[in-house]
Amino acid sequence: MNNQELQSFTEQWSLEYFRRPFLHRIVFNARLRTTGGRYHLVDHHIDINPLMYTEFDQENLKRVVLHELCHYHLHLTGQDYHHRSPAFKQLLAAVGGSRYAPPTSKARPRRRKRWLYQCQGCGALLARQRRFNPARYVCRRCGGRFKLINLKK
Repeated sequence: MNNQELQSFTEQWSLEYFRRPFLHRIVFNARLRTTGGRYHLVDHHIDINPLMYTEFDQENLKRVVLHELCHYHLHLTGQDYHHRSPAFKQLLAAVGGSRYAPPTSKARPRRRKRWLYQCQGCGALLARQRRFNPARYVCRRCGGRFKLINLKK
């Protein structure tokens, strides 16, 4: 599928599901990694992750495009277009768009390192995402020094 086919499908789906025309452009953007698509507020165009079509099927692409069209039509009508708004959730459920895009092969899983420290005075455990220098800090409970125990995964 190319950008022209995507444009024609989107115009058709907009009229079918929203009864409003899609008057701007929609293109595939290969730089998108973690999202299915993106609606731009300034110029109203939509970017779609091409992996939504190549790794999945056209039905998945349709659900992602309907999601972005919900943002588009709510924004142009002056309503709240954010994910958290009841209007967005209601419109998304009515048209059958996807709430979340499925993970693609390009999306890197985020593994957060956790550093575990123990107070030498009271034995309290302290888990942190960032490593720190235990010689510079003391326990808020007893004033004792911390010791790095191990890295939690």
